[in-house]
Amino acid sequence: MITKVLEAGNHTATIHFVLLGFPTRPAFQLFLFFVFLATYLLTLLENALIILAIRGDRQLHKPMYFFLSHLSFLEMWYVTVISPKMLVDFLSHDKTISFNGCMTQLYFFVTFVCAEYLLLAVMAFDRHVAICNPLRYPVIVTNQLCGTLAGGCWLCGLTTATIKMVFIARLHYCGKPHINHYFCDISPLLSIPCEDSSQAERVDFFLALVVIAIPLCAVVASYTTIVSAILRIPSSQGRQKAFSTCASHLTVVILFYSTTLFTYARPKLMYTYSSNKVVSVLYTVIVPLLNPIIYCLRNQEVKAALKKTILCKGSRSRGDVALSN
Repeated sequence: MITKVLEAGNHTATIHFVLLGFPTRPAFQLFLFFVFLATYLLTLLENALIILAIRGDRQLHKPMYFFLSHLSFLEMWYVTVISPKMLVDFLSHDKTISFNGCMTQLYFFVTFVCAEYLLLAVMAFDRHVAICNPLRYPVIVTNQLCGTLAGGCWLCGLTTATIKMVFIARLHYCGKPHINHYFCDISPLLSIPCEDSSQAERVDFFLALVVIAIPLCAVVASYTTIVSAILRIPSSQGRQKAFSTCASHLTVVILFYSTTLFTYARPKLMYTYSSNKVVSVLYTVIVPLLNPIIYCLRNQEVKAALKKTILCKGSRSRGDVALSN
């Protein structure tokens, strides 16, 4: 255990945290360990395959798949920030986490969540230009613009996380604080300081609304014009083909935005820990697992590239075995 001691006024504050996680029987804890371990490894495998497929297939060297590869890369780190510590806690009686470890986990978690909000909005903009202005699409959505938009998503995520951490990390926590969650999330942390945390709560709530509301408005505006453009297509086959290019992204947007909006765009008085743990599992574990599956089921190009990637890897392995013999 790493312990940090700070002088807070006239009393000493011992800074380390206990993650309460999922308080269940030991046998069920073991069951949860294997379930979440399998989910974590499968999530890493799925997203890694999508990145390899996009990099290896020239037909997927398009803006839409460039952003998809960034989404897969982001979600690999997104789940890695949370899952390893959660898995260790399932098997350990000592569920403590150091102050520095907790703040580091929170910082990168906020970074990846904010970056994903913005990246999904950027992907909606890409689909908007492709469907509503297809002739000018190559001129508007250039490689330079794609790189700038992707870099902007990461930069905004890092900036938002830094601002939040300035207000949260300087709060004083007394004794042995218990965090009623399975990872260091903002709302549980803001409920346990031994000083007034209202300023940090206001900053967190304002930034959460900005980071969620602006991308959400962009997504709604993009899909409003997309639906309007699709309905004007005369043939039913044309409408179906146009809709299929954005159906996967729209599904992912609904899953991610609905679960995180429920958690973070609410004042503290409306916060309930039991319901938030369940919802948090949805967007930290289930959604990253489902996203690659959704894109594969709805997108024939990705599906074909994945088959090619898997078959190539398999044939290479068999070839290596044959050469060694």
